Amino acid sequence: MFGSIPEVKARLTKQNYLINNRVATAVYLAVNLQKPLLIEGPAGVGKTQLAKAVAKAMDTELIRLQCYEGLDESKALFEWNYQKQLLRIQANHLTEKTWEETKANIFSEDFYLARPLLKALRAERPVVLLVDELDKSDEEFESFLLEALSDYQVSIPELGTVKATSIPVVILTSNNYRDFSDALKRRCIHLYIDYPSFDRELAIVRLKVPGIKEALSERMVAFVQSLRKMGLKKAPSISETLDWARTLVLLGADSLDEELVTNTVNILLKYQQDIKKVEERIGGLLPE
Repeated sequence: MFGSIPEVKARLTKQNYLINNRVATAVYLAVNLQKPLLIEGPAGVGKTQLAKAVAKAMDTELIRLQCYEGLDESKALFEWNYQKQLLRIQANHLTEKTWEETKANIFSEDFYLARPLLKALRAERPVVLLVDELDKSDEEFESFLLEALSDYQVSIPELGTVKATSIPVVILTSNNYRDFSDALKRRCIHLYIDYPSFDRELAIVRLKVPGIKEALSERMVAFVQSLRKMGLKKAPSISETLDWARTLVLLGADSLDEELVTNTVNILLKYQQDIKKVEERIGGLLPE
C-alpha cells in the first residue's frame, strides 16, 4: 500500500516512471479506496507501463489480461485441463468407476487452469490486475467484468462463488477504441493520460536513454512535438520517441539534419501516408 501521495511519486520514480501529482493522486486513491483505476488516452503514452511500475513499487505480482474482440468470461476466469481430464477418464474406465463418479472427479479444482481474473482473486496477497485495452473487448465482457469487480467475486457453476482472498489493485486501460458504459465509469477512478509536454518528454528521454547528447535530445523532442500537431493518422507515441532516441544514439548522431530524419523517420511513423506527408516538410519542421 501507499501511505501518501508523495510516497507514490517517490516509489514510482525509483522504478524510472516519471509521475506528476495528478497521476500520483489517482493511483493513491485507487489503491487505498480499493476502486479500479480506468486509464484512458492515446496508445503509447505509458498506461501499461504505469501498471507495471505500480506493481514493482508495491513489490507484488502483475497479472495481465490482454483484451481483444471476442474475449469471453471463460478465457478471463479459467478453462478445464482437457488433457488431464481425458487421462483421468481413461484411468477410471480401467478401474470400472461409474460415469457419475468420474464426472464428480474431473470437474473439480484439480482439473482447471486459472486465467488472469481468477488468479488475481485467489492470490494470497494483493496483486496488480492489469486489464489491458478493455476497449477492444465486447460490451458483454465489459458487463461481466463490472459485475465481478463490484464485489470482487465471481460465480462458476462447477466451483460455486469464488470470493477474493485479497482485493487486487485493478488497472483498466483504454485507447478510446469505443466508449464505456456509465456504470463502469461510475465504478472506477478515471485518469486520462495525454501526450506529454516538451519538458516532460525531454525528461523521459534523458531518463530512459542516458547516452543521448543534450542538444540532440532537445531537437528530437521538439521535432516529435511538431509532428503531433500535423493531424497524422497515427501520431508518434512516447515509446516511439524513445525508439527513435535509441536509434540516433546507435547511429552516433550529434544533431538532426534532413538526411538523418528522412532515413529514420520510419521509426516514428508507421503509415506511409504519414511518412510522405512529413518528408515533404522536413526542412520546415526541424527546429533551429
